[in-house]
Amino acid sequence: MILLKLLLAHLIGDFFLQPQKWVKEKEKKKLKSPKLYIHILIHIILLIVLLWDISLWPFVLIISISHLIIDGLKLTLQNEKTKRLFFFIDQLLHILVIIGCYFFYSDNTFNLKPYITENNLLLLICLLFLTIPVSIIMKTIFLKWNISELTKNNDSLKDAGKYIGILERILVFIFIIAGHWEAVGFLITAKSVFRFGELKDRQLTEYILIGTLISFGISITTGIIYSVLI
Repeated sequence: MILLKLLLAHLIGDFFLQPQKWVKEKEKKKLKSPKLYIHILIHIILLIVLLWDISLWPFVLIISISHLIIDGLKLTLQNEKTKRLFFFIDQLLHILVIIGCYFFYSDNTFNLKPYITENNLLLLICLLFLTIPVSIIMKTIFLKWNISELTKNNDSLKDAGKYIGILERILVFIFIIAGHWEAVGFLITAKSVFRFGELKDRQLTEYILIGTLISFGISITTGIIYSVLI
């Protein structure tokens, strides 16, 4: 339970309560950015609220200080060419710190609330992960391609791709945990309208197909992991 709560705090703090303009300001001002310290404060508050046990204050302290150090190093060392690499390193280090804290946890120091179950928390983490976090992960992966050049002759709704991706990942996840793999196949078939023959631009077609396969792959993997864990 404690591990799930720590992961939940990280997901909410790093992806849902950190606007993109904060990220840009931090990248510009680095350690001088007030948003960096507000971001850490948000993590502290989330950890306190979710753990709700004063005896667990060492975890709040360790995770918060390490988060500040990791984010500070990333902002200081990264550049435009290494931004994608440092994003994944940053997230990996945060997760490792959380897991490390978990292994120091004692069951005698935390009282579970009866209405909060591991299955519910795991389900919430999976659903949250498949929304904004995966969108940011995929956006980071595709930094090597300039989508504006691929779509310069076509207009698109603002953020339409992001929301379509979020909806399709949640649908795939729901179909898998409900045991309806045939529905996943139907969804993939529906998405196949973007096949090579119907798009004139080969690069744009490849871009869409790669994004679709990554999106479905992450969703299917998340659904399988959830099904195994419960």
